[in-house]
Amino acid sequence: MTRLDVKEVTVRFGGVTAVDQATISAEGGQVTALIGPNGAGKTTLFNVVTGLQKPTGGRVFLDGKDITHTPTHRRARHGIARTFQRLEAFGSLTVEENIRVAADAVRAKNAKPAQVTRGLIKRIGLERYADARADAVPTGVARLVELARALAIDPELLLLDEPSSGLSEAETESFGELLRDLASQGRAVLIVEHDMGLIMRVSDVIHVLDRGRLIASGTPAEVQADPLVRKAYLGEEDEPEDDEGPEDDDGHTLVLSAADPDDDTAAVPPTRPTRPTQPTPPASPIPPLPKGPGPQSGEPASGGWF
Repeated sequence: MTRLDVKEVTVRFGGVTAVDQATISAEGGQVTALIGPNGAGKTTLFNVVTGLQKPTGGRVFLDGKDITHTPTHRRARHGIARTFQRLEAFGSLTVEENIRVAADAVRAKNAKPAQVTRGLIKRIGLERYADARADAVPTGVARLVELARALAIDPELLLLDEPSSGLSEAETESFGELLRDLASQGRAVLIVEHDMGLIMRVSDVIHVLDRGRLIASGTPAEVQADPLVRKAYLGEEDEPEDDEGPEDDDGHTLVLSAADPDDDTAAVPPTRPTRPTQPTPPASPIPPLPKGPGPQSGEPASGGWF
């Protein structure tokens, strides 16, 4: 079942178009990823879905109902929950109190909010931190507190903005299993994430934004092989038909140095290689998408990925 439909959404800030006629969807029972470079419009699109940002154009539908102009608090009651790229925990409250606030807010769903809170603490693995202030726990733990608080309203659509930031490798592995479990219960999980290993493991569908426009949608394998995605992430151009590459005036093959995907400077000019004693093995036809460093506070205006 399609939980979320975002149709041709555009967001402009003055003369800047942050999101340009983006159309995405998220199905119940699936993990859907939204990826793209810094400044691609991912968080802005999240804000449109949750009602924090009014779109310049386009519509948003939840379970087939138009919620484009529905206030944020009513969207939460209709089953939309999210976490934020910047930590938004209530620092002066304990971990348990942070989760209980959300459980109390939807008593129509949670007849026993204290029981719901304790259940989520156990499920997410927060028992040792339950009585600690939220501003005193490690960043990775605070991310899990936000997730538990979002789950406390029992959402049908769960939006997660870079939730694995601050988690260790082992914690990220467990977190991926938790995402699959949450989706298996019928929820639609929509995730923005910089960890491409996690995205490729847990996602059923991936949407790719670049400069506010949707450039690809499909399975992880389809997206990874898409030439537009490869160009956006790796700076790749179409490969020449001549496998040997261009030659100089003396008939020697020239090799183009690969551009650093994080470097915005022009490509390195051709150089004449020394002749190897052994044949050079061919490069993998589909290199993996790069894993960029996750920002600690918001998306920078330029540079890096995610």
